[in-house]
Amino acid sequence: MKKLIVSCLAVGAFVNANAQNYWKKNAGKTAKVILTNSKTNEKMADKGMIKFEKFGQPKETDACIFVDPDFKYQKLIGIGGAITDASAETFYKMPKNKQKEILEAYFGKNGLGYTVVRTNMNSCDFSSDSYTYVEDNDTALKTFNVAHDEKYKIPMIKEAQKAIGKDFTFYFSPWSPPAWMKSNKSLYKGGRLENQYYQTWADYYIKFIKEYEKRGINIWGLTVQNEPMATQSWESCIYSAEEEGEFLKNNLGPTLWKNGYKDKKVMIWDHNRDLIYQRATTTLSDPETSKYAHGIGYHWYETWNNKTQLFDNLAETQRAFPDKFLAFTEGCKEQFKMSGIYDVSLGELYGKNMLNDFNKGTALWTDWNVLLDETGGPNHVGNFCFAPIIADTKTGEVHYTYEYYYVGHVSKYIKPNAQRIGSSSNRVALTSTTFMNENGQLVTVIMNDSENDIETNLWIEGMSAKLSAPAHSIQTVIL
Repeated sequence: MKKLIVSCLAVGAFVNANAQNYWKKNAGKTAKVILTNSKTNEKMADKGMIKFEKFGQPKETDACIFVDPDFKYQKLIGIGGAITDASAETFYKMPKNKQKEILEAYFGKNGLGYTVVRTNMNSCDFSSDSYTYVEDNDTALKTFNVAHDEKYKIPMIKEAQKAIGKDFTFYFSPWSPPAWMKSNKSLYKGGRLENQYYQTWADYYIKFIKEYEKRGINIWGLTVQNEPMATQSWESCIYSAEEEGEFLKNNLGPTLWKNGYKDKKVMIWDHNRDLIYQRATTTLSDPETSKYAHGIGYHWYETWNNKTQLFDNLAETQRAFPDKFLAFTEGCKEQFKMSGIYDVSLGELYGKNMLNDFNKGTALWTDWNVLLDETGGPNHVGNFCFAPIIADTKTGEVHYTYEYYYVGHVSKYIKPNAQRIGSSSNRVALTSTTFMNENGQLVTVIMNDSENDIETNLWIEGMSAKLSAPAHSIQTVIL
């Protein structure tokens, strides 16, 4: 029999309310519990209500997570995923009823509550082919058109937009400029944007925004370059921190503003946590560059063994730039195997990253492909990966991985504009974050990725409600 660990979760009062007085008035208050338990195969199961009773001072031997809404931090912009060429192509290979199911699963009223969509400008690794929107050497961009995207990507994005409604938050990222603009004359293997094409490339973003908005897809934001320090075998382009800053200051930023797009949220970096602090402090050191940047994007691929995430780099960057938001723009489990799609470790990878990212100041969280096929693609360079939903285009079956449910424990219940509040854990086994929705609802997400079941007390200003955190589980407590 596994040893039971007694734990406490301490939660303060509502924002702008006196904590002690609030709970004196609300003794007997209840909270709803939603649980995903890998041992029992429960997925986002309603576990009923927990009731608060008087409870004294926690002991030092008690494992506790302390949450206090009197300390208020970032507001949530939204949570979502990427509709790439691969996602959209897979989507339209599925039967109509399965397409409807997938849309509802992510964006519908009964789904995960996704409000954010990212896409690729020009092709990326998760495209079936490589493409751009102009003919070679067209410096005037007269041949620019997005006909390629109208077959799959734009229709699926519009379906997501329709399902999301007013909270739809859409942004894009380029993987590579056209080959003729680059030093290596290739879409692939890095290379740099030639100085003579800086303005042409800035104009390219404007063309893209106009074409998408002409089709009714409002652009919320963009990143300057996907993974600007990665020389990949697929579409990629290298910028140093100084080069990205120069391009933003002299070309992209002024061009956006000149065209009436000052409101478009520009995110720099869009790469891993390992260099985020150096990148931000270098690129944004010039006030003339910084004024064009709204956020700092990042990925999680510095974590090759998934055990050494550099979350503290996020907190340090947020402290350095409190006027910029942190945006997780991409992450996935690589090296796809169909036999591994029901492994709980996929969910725990997402849970660990999401909860820690939010606790370090992240305001926007975007998964990579929302949908992939039974090969982990399509992908024109064989870089096959997992996604929260895998669609078998041969059988028509839709598979929901633990990634889907672990993301859902956050995205379904924590709404855009919710505010993160103070939280602290004194045990490694329990990872947690808490947000307050605009309606005053307090939402706490608790993950236990240990081998032990943990009997837990949800402790609030002298009041406590008992709940259980099973081994390899995640739960959402709604107060």
